[in-house]
Amino acid sequence: MATTRTRRQHAIKNGYRSGLEDDISVDLKERGVTFEYETLKIKWVLNENKSYTPDFILPNGIIIESKGRFVAADRKKHLKVKEQHPKLDIRFVFSNSRGKINKGSKTTYGDWCDKHGFIYSDKRIPDQWLK
Repeated sequence: MATTRTRRQHAIKNGYRSGLEDDISVDLKERGVTFEYETLKIKWVLNENKSYTPDFILPNGIIIESKGRFVAADRKKHLKVKEQHPKLDIRFVFSNSRGKINKGSKTTYGDWCDKHGFIYSDKRIPDQWLK
């Protein structure tokens, strides 16, 4: 009997991701059943009840989110919050808005904000935001 590793390697050579997928394809072929493998993409939405707790809320209603690192999960969250609450004025204060969104990317935190319509600053809340 082949090991799991050997079965998986064999499956990969045959264009499948697992030994089980390879076995199913062999069985279908032996029974004369035509089939397609991974040719269909089905879109779906993961609905989650989440809450967002802003860092600071100014007297004028501006919401301030302070960020040292701005990871993918944070970016996704803020896009969803903005989509679902378009009247909120959420702004970012980064320790460095020139930081890259991920290793090897040319996109900075500031670029991301510009693209998605968020106002941002570095290190401190600008005086104009307080008025």
